[in-house]
Amino acid sequence: MESYSKSLVDKKIEEIKAGRNSYEIGLVTAVKEYILTVRGLENAVFMERVLIGNGAEGYVNAIRRSEICVTVVKSNGPVFIGDQVRGTGETYKAAFALSSFSRVVDMFGRDRMTDQVLEDAEPIAIENEPISIMDRGKVCRPLETGIAGIDLIYPIGKGQRQLIIGDKKTGKTQITLDAIANQKGKNMVCIYVAIGKTKKQVKRVYQELLAKGCMSYTIILAAFNDDTTPVLYLTPYVAASIAEKFMMEGNDVLLVFDDLKRHADVHREISLLLGHVPGREAYPPDIFYTHSRLLERGCQHLNGGSITILPIVETKGGDITGYISTNIISITDGQIVLSKKNFDKGQKPAINYGLSVSRLGGAVQEEKVKKLGTKVRRELLSYLETREVYELANMDEMSPLMRAKLKRGAKILEGLIQYKYSPQSPETCISKFSAILQEGAAEGNEHS
Repeated sequence: MESYSKSLVDKKIEEIKAGRNSYEIGLVTAVKEYILTVRGLENAVFMERVLIGNGAEGYVNAIRRSEICVTVVKSNGPVFIGDQVRGTGETYKAAFALSSFSRVVDMFGRDRMTDQVLEDAEPIAIENEPISIMDRGKVCRPLETGIAGIDLIYPIGKGQRQLIIGDKKTGKTQITLDAIANQKGKNMVCIYVAIGKTKKQVKRVYQELLAKGCMSYTIILAAFNDDTTPVLYLTPYVAASIAEKFMMEGNDVLLVFDDLKRHADVHREISLLLGHVPGREAYPPDIFYTHSRLLERGCQHLNGGSITILPIVETKGGDITGYISTNIISITDGQIVLSKKNFDKGQKPAINYGLSVSRLGGAVQEEKVKKLGTKVRRELLSYLETREVYELANMDEMSPLMRAKLKRGAKILEGLIQYKYSPQSPETCISKFSAILQEGAAEGNEHS
């Protein structure tokens, strides 16, 4: 303790000798909720940490000709016009502790269940320099979710970014939880990021993962719906920085963002308060960049580590052609589309196999799974297309070949029904669907 105190005193003396103990002071000239207009901090830089009034702190979010805009992240009370704002010369950082595993934490290194800051919390950059193309490797290793409809037909590779998109209550979060649960014993770090979720929702996720024995390798990084808007905005970037820290140590990381539609709405709110010109649906012009610089952090690194990102986007009325949806679809390497209609019919997971896409496909599958997956996908899509045309037709009036085709497709679809936390290994999928295809082929040969 004595040596620690001595090091602090020595540090202060060094700062005084070097002239680093003098700080610029500015004054608050306008307050719009958590956005402050400040005059006087002439040497402020973007993302610089500033101290405001009586204990509040934030960061520089915009620099204008004669003033700057400061976003307040933490405060002990209201900020008033005339309050002093002191520059620190430091970049605004979050905090992360290695003891965050098995906990629900926030971007300040605080355990949200006990409301205590973790003792081993250390500063971590909110955003790092992008990983260069030369340091990125080929995405070719499968990330097994345990869900047959994904692993067989629309596979995900380690280092891929695969969007999960669908209406409310269609099982989007459950797919990511199944994927996390299936990483047990596979040396994978999992980070679930809750953006604007209620405490009840996050508690349910925590309890389910705890019951399945998944929390030992999982961090839940939460920004609750009653947290400040800047915290909701910054939390996904902090999660990506934590994921990069583990990746650079050679670990594979699974990163879930739940969900980016809420994150886009938060960014829109901040931008409108900053006075940025609104664009389509009042979103700012940089909304694409906001998400692309976040999702592009997912990759396979040459050192062997990887970050696999599963962003979730909520739609309304099954419309995946919305502004935010199409932006994120164009950034990611494919999408798993969930259908409310399928969910109501009891098809779980409620994947719309016609609209879903994996742009890497067989490149991340083992040879046996790849061959079988191609056949199953072809049979299934052919069946779904035929079923739409003949849905109301009388089966007795159909040709034997058509009846056999519909029967085979129905069996495949039935085989893809899988309830939560009931993972299927690649071996199980191969034996199960090979049997369905062989049985269907035998019936087809009989009728021909």
